[in-house]
Amino acid sequence: MYKLTACLFFCMLLIQTTGRELEKQLKRYNINWTSQSKNSSESMPLGGGDIGCNVWVENGDILFYISRSGAFDENNQLLKLGRGRLRLEPNIFTDSESVFSQELKLHDGYIQIIGQNGKEKVTVNLWVDVFKPHINVSLTSTSEVKLTAFYENWRTADRQLPMQERSACFSYSAYEGDVVTYRDSIRYHKHAVLWHHRNCSDKLLIDFCINQQGLTAVKDELTNPQKNLTFGGLMLGKGMIPAGTGSGKYVDTPFTYWSLTSEKPAKKHQVKFALHTDQANTIAQWEKDLLSSDLSFNNRSEWQKTKSWWHNYWEKSYIFINADKNDPTDPAWQVGRNYQLFRYQLGCNAYGAYPTKFNGGLFTFDPVFVTLNNHGTPDYRAWGGGSHTAQNQRLVYWPMLKSGDSDMMIPQFNFYKNGLKNVEIATNLYWGHKGCGFSEHPETFGLPAASTWGFDSGARKRPLDTESGVLANRYVCHHHANQLEFSFMILEYYRFTGKDISDYLPFIKSSLRFFDEHYQLRQQQRTGKALDENGKLVFYPSTATEMYKIAKNPVDVIAGLKTTLPRMLAMPDKYIDEDEKKYYQEYLERLPEISFDTKNNYRVIKPAESWEYVANMEIPELYPVFPYGLFSIENGNTQVAINTYFHGESNKKRSFTACWSQVGIFASRIGLTDEAAHLVVDKLADSPKRFPTFWGPGPDWIPDTDHGGAGMINLQEMLIQTINDKIYLLPSWPKDWEVEFRLHAPNKAIIDCQASNGKITELKVSPQKRIKDIVQPNNK
Repeated sequence: MYKLTACLFFCMLLIQTTGRELEKQLKRYNINWTSQSKNSSESMPLGGGDIGCNVWVENGDILFYISRSGAFDENNQLLKLGRGRLRLEPNIFTDSESVFSQELKLHDGYIQIIGQNGKEKVTVNLWVDVFKPHINVSLTSTSEVKLTAFYENWRTADRQLPMQERSACFSYSAYEGDVVTYRDSIRYHKHAVLWHHRNCSDKLLIDFCINQQGLTAVKDELTNPQKNLTFGGLMLGKGMIPAGTGSGKYVDTPFTYWSLTSEKPAKKHQVKFALHTDQANTIAQWEKDLLSSDLSFNNRSEWQKTKSWWHNYWEKSYIFINADKNDPTDPAWQVGRNYQLFRYQLGCNAYGAYPTKFNGGLFTFDPVFVTLNNHGTPDYRAWGGGSHTAQNQRLVYWPMLKSGDSDMMIPQFNFYKNGLKNVEIATNLYWGHKGCGFSEHPETFGLPAASTWGFDSGARKRPLDTESGVLANRYVCHHHANQLEFSFMILEYYRFTGKDISDYLPFIKSSLRFFDEHYQLRQQQRTGKALDENGKLVFYPSTATEMYKIAKNPVDVIAGLKTTLPRMLAMPDKYIDEDEKKYYQEYLERLPEISFDTKNNYRVIKPAESWEYVANMEIPELYPVFPYGLFSIENGNTQVAINTYFHGESNKKRSFTACWSQVGIFASRIGLTDEAAHLVVDKLADSPKRFPTFWGPGPDWIPDTDHGGAGMINLQEMLIQTINDKIYLLPSWPKDWEVEFRLHAPNKAIIDCQASNGKITELKVSPQKRIKDIVQPNNK
């Protein structure tokens, strides 16, 4: 018994030591500003659960925008829930002699703001409860101060959206009819401020799309996530009372405020913003549910639980580069720090009802600080809120497998699961076959964004001869391939974690069924036969990503099917029956082959067998490298991929490295170390904004979330590759970069590794039996 107890004690001590070392390293990555911000673009991200806040101090006031996953209005625009403002009296933050500090404490997941002048000191802690939708503020002061809290809202009246702001609700981009952002309701409730936005039942985007897209006959069968959707919250303070309303203007946007103030000066103050979102039948029910929730200020245990969540989050995975040098000017050190900072941003929407948006996530700010000629409200972001551009979204979620954050992938999987019924109904109505044909720009209810379908008039007019079900948008017409990639992502999630995916099998099966039945129908319509003369499917008209349009047999579609179908065949019997196995085997046998070409005397992968025009900046020829891994270090066939990288049809697109660009990922996967290194520095170097990982805008917005996701994947693939059963370490890692990392591999494996001068100095594999699958540099 003594030996066992001693052993357990030693293990606990070891874990605690590891935790302390991790905390020490993360502390080096804390962002600490010693001067106040000029405006909201110099804000710092704070979040947890599904809430994000942009926090900054300006002219002595503490301000923060409030965002929450799923706050979609009638137009499916992702609205902010308002802005908080805190003001002290006397205000140490306006004292020119005081020392100022605003620090993001990564390990604990909160922001601390300090003002100090001699013995006078004020400390303000802001944290978001991971387990309850609460934003908490606590203030301590060496002397008594008065605190006033403001809730600020710019949606107190209906507002016609000008044409230049309609990208914020992407379905209505270039729409010539009326588009209105409808007002919120705000009032005092006892000693608190209560506000909400409730979607008007007769103004919903889903109804517009149903009418536009010829689905009125099946309207009653469709799922409606917009109906009765209500979101808002309550601002309250301990010992605080209403202090009146007023108005103001921040940057370009007038606002109205409701304020609370402390009844008397004190050394301690607490403020809480409690949020609530629900499809409640009545607003009375919504208010009752919010007001009856736990609104107490006894937060000590809750804050400790939230801190523990963040501690566990950091324990799951990390990458530290040149850590001992601790040189913020070192590009490699920046890569390591910014990988951690961006992972923090992703962790702020761990449990959202909807995925983290590629175009800003929960941390957008006033648009004039993104593009100078955009004077919209703080709600604005380009490319919409409820519309999810699949090409971009996937890059946000792929890195979560190796970072051990697989539980955070569920909102993205649910996005497709929840839209499946509507898309299957529409697909059957248009073409009379089974399967789901998700578009490249699905709204939260699954149907294509209205602007991609095309309107009756205007700049995005739908040509009269466009086939029902086909999008008019030249970039995304016939583009369904990314539903295959998300299907494969779910199967990879299963391979990494072993967790049950029963809820998502209907989506995967429907996604596969679509490409078989749809393109047999197309070939039948053209030739009278469902398959070509060789008994193969013909994927036409299709598209290779958004790049090669009206394509025949695009490489991303074929690679997706050639990867996903065998994975389905290998699934346990509880997921796939014998009839389905037979079907998938026959399906696999009728797939056409990937096309090749010769360029500059090199054999290269073609983007498609043929195409009619080129529309974007992508490299679809290398999708068989990533995400699908048909050409890989493990498969020993990377040379043709290397040829394609340098000489292929799209090789000149390698000059585009921002945003959704996967160039660095491709380089990592095929062992081009120098390319991978300079491209990951390009991706994960400090942003031009004050906060280092507020990248962008690129073609998207700030923070450019898919830019960060692509950078994370780039870095992970330099360190570890897991195409099949083997685990390849440092496949494209620069020898002069020292690294310590913990990453995840399939079958619940965890790899702890340290490397210096291109050699592994420490290695731990869990479970230990996976050590046989490790392939070290030089195949040792």
